[in-house]
Amino acid sequence: MARALLYVCVRPQRDAADGEYESFRIAMGLERSELARHDLVEAPLSSGVFDSYSGFIVGGSPFNVADPESSKPAAQLQVETGLEAIAAEAAAAQTSAMFTCFGIGIVARMLGTPVSRAYPEDTGPTTVTLTAAGEADPLTGTMSPTFTAFTAHKEGAATLPDGAVQLATNDDCPVQAFRVGDRLYATQFHPEPTPQAFTERMTIYRDGGYFDSRDYDAVAARVLAASVTEPPRLLRAFALMCESNDR
Repeated sequence: MARALLYVCVRPQRDAADGEYESFRIAMGLERSELARHDLVEAPLSSGVFDSYSGFIVGGSPFNVADPESSKPAAQLQVETGLEAIAAEAAAAQTSAMFTCFGIGIVARMLGTPVSRAYPEDTGPTTVTLTAAGEADPLTGTMSPTFTAFTAHKEGAATLPDGAVQLATNDDCPVQAFRVGDRLYATQFHPEPTPQAFTERMTIYRDGGYFDSRDYDAVAARVLAASVTEPPRLLRAFALMCESNDR
């Protein structure tokens, strides 16, 4: 029997984390027993975590990698340390991991690529295009060559990290997805939420600086009208890869 996957929560807001967990679980087609969860904001990773799970899925966060180290609270430093450990294990092919939104910055920085406020994207749907490598990749290649996904972030990677394979891009934030080796994936876009789930998350972060709170209704209308059928295919393919590698 395959080991469970682990959802790694890096959000201080419990209601946002609960919703994100469910979005990942549903998108990957997993039962709750097949997707465990760990709150990295509250507790560091255990010593045996890499022997306990078939892979790791990392959600988004209101934290920013590009913030000055001196301004980061202890919880954020704990989160970043834990995520770097997961990324290092996956880069060495000792586990499988998919990092999303905030997490792509952790992976990029670990690989020596600057993360800055120069590549933000508005809250809502955006168009993402696969590279030739992305179309050929066993995970991203399950999606259409051009697709709609949700974004909401204040920073981005300046360039593709050394040793990474670029899988997806767009005009506003060129580094939309990449792979390191065969088992470490990172996306700038959010692959998991439905339009309804994304609007619920927007409500929680309404005053978080991602959009003008006075524009909530207009932004929510754009979100609810969007079709985001492709990104969940990526997550399902990741879950199947982890299951296959664990046999």
